[in-house]
Amino acid sequence: MSQNARPEQPSEPHAQLDAIRAGYSFQGAALHFGAAVVAGQAYPDAPVRIPLSTLNRHGLVAGATGTGKTKTLQLMAEQLSGQGVPVFLADIKGDLSGMATAGQPSDRITARASEVGQEWVGTAYPTEFLSLGGVGTGIPVRATVTSFGPTLLSKVLGLNDTQESSLGLVFHYADKNGLGLLDLKDLREVISFLTSDEGKADLKSLGGLSSATAGVILRELVSFADQGAESFFGEPEFDTKDLLRTAADGKGLVTCLELPAVQDRPALFSTFLMWLLADLFHDLPEVGDVEKPKLVFFFDEAHLLFGDASKAFQQSIEQTVRLIRSKGVGVFFVTQSPKDVPGTVLAQLGNRVQHALRAYTPDDAKALKAAVSTYPHSEYDLEELLTSLGTGEAVVTVLSERGAPTPVAWTRMIAPQSLMAPSEPATVAQVVSSSALAAKYSAAVDRESAYEKLRSRLESAPTPSQAPAPPTPAPEHAPERASARTPGPAREEPGIVEQVVRSSAFKSAMRSAGTVIGREITRSIFGTARRRR
Repeated sequence: MSQNARPEQPSEPHAQLDAIRAGYSFQGAALHFGAAVVAGQAYPDAPVRIPLSTLNRHGLVAGATGTGKTKTLQLMAEQLSGQGVPVFLADIKGDLSGMATAGQPSDRITARASEVGQEWVGTAYPTEFLSLGGVGTGIPVRATVTSFGPTLLSKVLGLNDTQESSLGLVFHYADKNGLGLLDLKDLREVISFLTSDEGKADLKSLGGLSSATAGVILRELVSFADQGAESFFGEPEFDTKDLLRTAADGKGLVTCLELPAVQDRPALFSTFLMWLLADLFHDLPEVGDVEKPKLVFFFDEAHLLFGDASKAFQQSIEQTVRLIRSKGVGVFFVTQSPKDVPGTVLAQLGNRVQHALRAYTPDDAKALKAAVSTYPHSEYDLEELLTSLGTGEAVVTVLSERGAPTPVAWTRMIAPQSLMAPSEPATVAQVVSSSALAAKYSAAVDRESAYEKLRSRLESAPTPSQAPAPPTPAPEHAPERASARTPGPAREEPGIVEQVVRSSAFKSAMRSAGTVIGREITRSIFGTARRRR
């Protein structure tokens, strides 16, 4: 059979259509994917949908390049926004900025709408544009190094298990000694201090951290900063609660994180997305099953997150995905093939939208067979169908309102109603300049942290040629100098109350408003911890 040929279907499709109609007939609110297809013909009276209440059971949108994955994200985001659900989209190619602009009618759109029974109306949706560290036109998204944590940072730096454990000791040392790790220069300064003559005693006290390993981590950090990553870490740190907003008309806000400018750092942006998820888990309360999710998070190019990931890292992702469901957050992984997602994570994705797969190589054929084996029994010849789907078609199965898989449905998708191309730069610039977040995040802040404290300590330390001076009354500027120093274990200045107030544990506890259990669970997953004033 040729690549574009349609697989043969039963000569009497009525029973199959009846099963699809019954399987996708839901009582509550739902998103509309399109019309069921049998024997190449679309049946608008057999709509394929997904219940709003099961979107927090997570999902997968997969398919080869050019098969329509991005448009599927767009039509899902539009309907979620229309039903008051905020959406987060990672915009890898910049195409999704078109959601801020009403779509323009065309013969192609009219033909598709008629074919699937869609009443198409060009519509713009409330949109927010973000960019990592301000690299791009969107509002800057930054994270502090402390908040990012050693596990995620190790993934970005490509550290092995031993080096990751050693980096964890550095974070522990900084946390214990009140050295705020806000940006990369703070972390570099702490490691430089530990490997210097002045820090040898502290390095030895850490036990599991060798000077050689610390040197390797330091070199990786320097290289990472040279690649331009310095701007992604610092303050003001992005508060993920800002993803949960709705517009004045009640529509959910669609947040697009622009990523074209950082495509040459795939590990960075994929890991940054994981930080956003971990932070959402940290902040949100338990809500259990809800009528509609608080947020739906689309994790594009998911293979970048799992590539070269350690077993422990994958387990952390698995745990995050499993637990964040009860916080009312739905996660959809978007990638080219289901094999890009580890089986332990894939098993938690109850909703599947599979666009065409290619089988040009033996590995492709093996992946195709594996994908077919994960679907419920179907009247379709899925192995044939998945290689012959047209652009804008997909094989769909989702969880019903009672949690059971729906019948597999070959679906011709509806057309997005917003612009299926990037918005004009002037439109994006206007959205960014008028955003309520601009004043909050646009200007970077560099307050006193580990870098300044350690530099002050080294500058104030006596040189070997200096003789010890007898105690003298402190000069007038001493209080200011003392406040910039990091108190040692045996020093009485500042007092114990000030030490506690300045400690990371106190700040994190204050930020989470007493949700200590939630904070500790998040630490156990990715080692992340907020540090806010």
